[in-house]
Formats: sequence, C-alpha cells, structure tokens
Amino acid sequence: MARRIETDICVIGAGSGGLTVAVGAARMGAETVLVERGPMGGDCLNAGCVPSKAMIAAARAAEGVRRARAFGVDGGEPAIDFARANDHVLGAIAAIRPMDSQERMEGLGIRVVRESARFTGPDEVRAGDLAIRARRFVVATGSRPAIPPIPGLTEVSFLTNETVFGNRTRPAHLGIIGAGPIGAELAQAHARLGSRVTVMDKAALLSREDPELSHVVRVALLRDGIDLRENARIARVERSGAGIVVVLRDGEGERPIAVTHLLVATGRQPNIEDLDLAVAGIEHSERGIRVDAGLRTTNRRVFAVGDVVGGPQFTHLASHHAAVVLRRILFRLPARVREDIVPSVTYTDPEIARVGLTEAEARERFRDVRVLRWRFDETDRGRTDRETEGLVKVVTRGSGRILGAGIVGPQAGELIHLWCLALSEGLGIGAVAGMVAPYPTLGEASRRAAGEYFAPILFGRWTRRFTGFLRRFG
Repeated sequence: MARRIETDICVIGAGSGGLTVAVGAARMGAETVLVERGPMGGDCLNAGCVPSKAMIAAARAAEGVRRARAFGVDGGEPAIDFARANDHVLGAIAAIRPMDSQERMEGLGIRVVRESARFTGPDEVRAGDLAIRARRFVVATGSRPAIPPIPGLTEVSFLTNETVFGNRTRPAHLGIIGAGPIGAELAQAHARLGSRVTVMDKAALLSREDPELSHVVRVALLRDGIDLRENARIARVERSGAGIVVVLRDGEGERPIAVTHLLVATGRQPNIEDLDLAVAGIEHSERGIRVDAGLRTTNRRVFAVGDVVGGPQFTHLASHHAAVVLRRILFRLPARVREDIVPSVTYTDPEIARVGLTEAEARERFRDVRVLRWRFDETDRGRTDRETEGLVKVVTRGSGRILGAGIVGPQAGELIHLWCLALSEGLGIGAVAGMVAPYPTLGEASRRAAGEYFAPILFGRWTRRFTGFLRRFG
C-alpha cells in the first residue's frame, strides 16, 4: 500500500519554473511538495543556460587575447587548455547549485521527493511509494533535445546540450546540426577555443530572427572561421572509422563532411510521456500540455509552466509563468501570460536581443509602421572599445507607440532591458528619446535610435522656417 500525504500544492519538476513556484508558495505559507527524479535545477543549471554561458565566457577570454594587439597589447595566439576551460564550466554549475539544492528547498519547508511522478487520477499523483493528493498541481517537467529523423543518426555517437559540457577533450572538427541559438552559440564558443567547426541546417542561420540583425552574426561567425552550410539537406549520417560523416545533398549531388564529433541542436520536445496525463484528464499533444492564457490545463486542479507547455523556451519565461500561476493559485487573481513582453537573447558575439514584434511581424499587423535605427559605430563608446558592429533597431507605429526592439551588438542582452521596461509599461518612444543617458556608453544607441522618430520634425523645413520667424524678434 502506498503511503498517502495531502498538501496544498504539488509541483512536478525542479527546473526554473518548478523551483520558482515551490519557493514562492512555501514562503507565502502554502504546504508544498516538490517531486523531481533528476538533478535539481533542471536543464538550465545542468545542461543549458549556466554551462553554455560559462563556455562562452571562456571563449570570450581567448578571443580577448587575440584582439589585444589592436589595443597595443601583444598577446598572440592564446594557449588553450580545453580541460581547464571545462573545469570553469563545471565550477560555475557547482557555484550556483546550492541555490537550487534539495537542502535549500527543505530549509524553506518544502517536502522534496526524488522520484518519478505520474497521475493516478484527477487529484492524485504517485511518486515512488507515495500517493500525493493536492489542492493544486503544477507540472514543470521541462523538455529535452529533439532528435531529427536523419537516416543513420541513431547509429553513431553524437552530443546534445545534455552531454556536450561533459566533454573534456577539444573536438578537432565539430559538426553541428542546427543553426538556431544553441547551435550558433556553441559553434562560436568551440571555434574560439580551437576547434574547427561546421554548422549545417535546412534553414538559414538564426532563421527566427530579424534578417537584418542575424546577418551581423553571420558575418562574425564566418570571420571566426566557422563553415556555415545553410539551407542544406542532410541525406544521412555514417560512421567512418573513429569519426563521423554527414552527407549533404544538393542539386549537384552528395557532399560528405567528415567530422570528429557531432552535436545535434535541432530543438526541444516536452517531457510528458511518463506522466499519465490522460488519467488526470489533461489534454496534450507532441508539442506539449494544452493550457489557457492563465496556464490552467483541462483539469481545473492542474497548471503547467515552462517548456512543457510548448512555445518559446526560455528560463525567464518559465519564471514569468511561475509568477502567473502563483497569483492564480494563492490569490485567485485573473493573471495571464504576456509573451509580448518576454525578451530573447542569443549569446553569440555580437549578441542578438529582441522583445516585442520584429519589423516583418509589425508590417503584417499594421500599416503605419516606422523603423528607427542607430549603429554602434556611431557611438563614441563603441569606438573607444572597438565594439562597432551592429545596431539598435526599434519598431513603432506612426503614433510613437513602441511595438518592438531588436539589438545586435555588444552586450545586447543587457541593453534590451530598457526596451523590455518600455513595452511592459506601455511607454511611448518619447519617453526613451527624452531620457538622459550617461556618456560615453553603449546605451546611448537606444536613446539616439528613439530620437530618430522626431528627427523629421525637429530638422525639417517647417521647423527651420519657424525658428527663422522667431529670430526676427531678437
């Protein structure tokens, strides 16, 4: 017989979304049970955001040595110890892990159950020898790498984001299937750490981004020596001795590419197979769990957050989901997800960050669209730091209402914060144009881009006539 426990909230999954729900609920007085069968912290801590950004930081340090000559500092080609770079990655994970640990959760009064969970009814979950009944359940089981049906792929040894950061030997030639954010970031990081890199995708590089912005990244990756095979059809994958051959096919025939390591970065799929969702009356598909705008499933007792609901898959979006669910469960407030104010960042060098609508999306919806730009080579800080690639691009309506913003350039992920605030608070373009920005900073580019909205008026013929008229009066 299973031991039965009852609680206010049962959270399934201890990734970013699940931990935020569990910690918030417990700190506000709700009895909370957290079920997790894998490592605490989920994909973000163990195989996603944290290790990838740590590797990117190591690669940036190596590139800094290469670029030092431009500042009068002779560094030469850096001597890279790939295993020590991997130690840095593991060290970053270890430093952050206590915040997501079972010990910390239990210290907050959360009961942590390290088992697989499955629904046995609309109001009960089985986890090991426990039968957990709760007033509300939150499914936060995340996602895992999606493996494309390429002939021969499953017959060779390949890496995913879940395994690549455990590799302590530098790949001589890393082949990457997938030119999305994960593929682009890891391609550049490995290239700067001394690997030869080939990226292959049936679509263009960063195909979901504004092409004007992604082109800047494409130029940077090519300059780093990365072989980009965009719009490529992969016919099959084969073994070749100790290596791997990826065979591309085009109108002229087959083109084999021999690599020593292969990384698959072609998207994600939700972790829902073992939950027995149908038993609980929860509708779902291969794309994830069906939820309403407030993240409630077709079972009124059950909510879902993060990657498991499909759509954009960002740690910060999972945290936003968690905040919505907490407001709904604990305070009965009619909270809704606002994906229109959720930013995305790709951490290449230069970075791409965006929030709201792209230019193409805005033109599909509105007729009176204005596009404002300011390049980093037109900022003094960009010149002093030799960070001149890229631009700030803002999309507004004719009225000055901000529809979206995209940035490609240095520290784009930091600079996008201003535009996130502007969108979430409904600020007009005048609010950004009128702010006082410190000089010299890269952030001036945002203010200058906003100021371009008023340039036709301020520097136009009628303004010159008006000021000329006023001069007559002394």
